[in-house]
Amino acid sequence: MAILVLGLVLFIGAHSTPTFPDFRTGLIERLGPGPYKLLFTAASLAGLVLIVVGASALRGSAEDLAIWSPPLWTRHLALALMLPAFVLIAAANIPSHIRDKARHPMLAGVKIWAFAHLLANGDLLALLLFGSFLAYAIYDRISLKRRAAEPKSPARGWGGDAAAALIGTALWAVTLFWLHPLAGVPVLPSAV
Repeated sequence: MAILVLGLVLFIGAHSTPTFPDFRTGLIERLGPGPYKLLFTAASLAGLVLIVVGASALRGSAEDLAIWSPPLWTRHLALALMLPAFVLIAAANIPSHIRDKARHPMLAGVKIWAFAHLLANGDLLALLLFGSFLAYAIYDRISLKRRAAEPKSPARGWGGDAAAALIGTALWAVTLFWLHPLAGVPVLPSAV
């Protein structure tokens, strides 16, 4: 469990740096923009690796306590919620009406992703992993209201929306049919 927690601290800590503008600016001034980005990337990647290793070690172990027993319908709801989550995540960097309306589609997508997984899983691993990401996304969204928003080019036409929908749907399908089973957590029942 310690590896998972360390990974979450590193990953979420790195991504929380922009929520402290003075601290971030001070780091950039001391280190320079290039080394700051390298440090941010290294901490994020190290955190992600530790999250994957820690989650894999915790899943199914004696430490992974069952906290609640989610009903079966929550798995179906989670599966359905993941499609808009992936479309929002895809829309984060594509000029589109989706991005314009959601304002911060990456954070909205992460919130839906984390909430869906919390609904469908009732163990300590889910609470630590998805609860941490949900709390971070809520915190970051609130902190964005105090920070100056970076201007983004507005959507022109519906091409960006179509691209976000196609990319999001592809990511959803790849995760559902390949990544989840690869991680040892199949979502769909296997065909006999």
